[in-house]
Amino acid sequence: MRGDGDGWVHAADGSRRWGHHGAAGLLLRAPGPDGTVVLLQHRAAWSHHGGTWGIPGGARDSDETPVQGALREAAEEAGLRAGDVSVRTARVTAGHAPGWSYTTVVADAASPLALTADHESDELRWVPEDDVDAVPLHPSFALAWPQLRARPVQLLLDTANVLGSRPDGWWRDRAGATTTLLRRVRDAVPRTVELPDGSFVRVEGVTAVVEGAARAVDVEGARLHRAPGSGDDELVRVATGDHVVVTADRGLRARLGAGVAVVGPSAVRAWLDEPARVQEPDQRWATLERRPGEV
Repeated sequence: MRGDGDGWVHAADGSRRWGHHGAAGLLLRAPGPDGTVVLLQHRAAWSHHGGTWGIPGGARDSDETPVQGALREAAEEAGLRAGDVSVRTARVTAGHAPGWSYTTVVADAASPLALTADHESDELRWVPEDDVDAVPLHPSFALAWPQLRARPVQLLLDTANVLGSRPDGWWRDRAGATTTLLRRVRDAVPRTVELPDGSFVRVEGVTAVVEGAARAVDVEGARLHRAPGSGDDELVRVATGDHVVVTADRGLRARLGAGVAVVGPSAVRAWLDEPARVQEPDQRWATLERRPGEV
């Protein structure tokens, strides 16, 4: 059924954008057999920029948020159910005509979901993340993709620091509290994570440094580094650019290499303690340079 957002918005330079109230699309990732895969849509030949590849999306209606619009479009164009995807964040990735913007909603699925294409698609395909830019992309998606792609990382927990940030009585049973924490974090990945600098990573597993009484723990699915002495020293020894370190310890942060990303314990607690909440779309990429005629 045609919504009240369908229609072209014309910019002063003569270019046009689809959606009276802006547009939104769903960038959906899932774990594949050989790494992360991304859902791509091969646009029908009759559509604008037909024959190129992008993500399911389209015009937002006046009563929709960007997330609602993206999920509705994904349901219409790919047969996806909102309950099968976990929204991580939303970012404005294009904004040209006055009052018009395109919001990319970043989400994860637990597995590559079954897809049902409608008339707007020649094909729907789960594509390995490293191969996304090997196909002819929709021009606007091609511009946004470098900021949206996610490199694979392991989460590296400064376990004592993360536990120390929670007033939950861990000191009574440090090994038990460590086991509970690691199991919960393990069960929360893989997932797409936006770092403080605006880049994206794909957390594919959990690694933790344990010390003291926690050295005795053994959690299936979590890789453990049992510090023979200082946990900080062990974490500095093992941390690489393939990790995202979780710690609030400023001294430890200062000792890590320049290429090691760091997030605070509150970021991980948000995965465990609260339902997914999406902030207002990030405007930082809305001024990306565009070529005339792109939507």
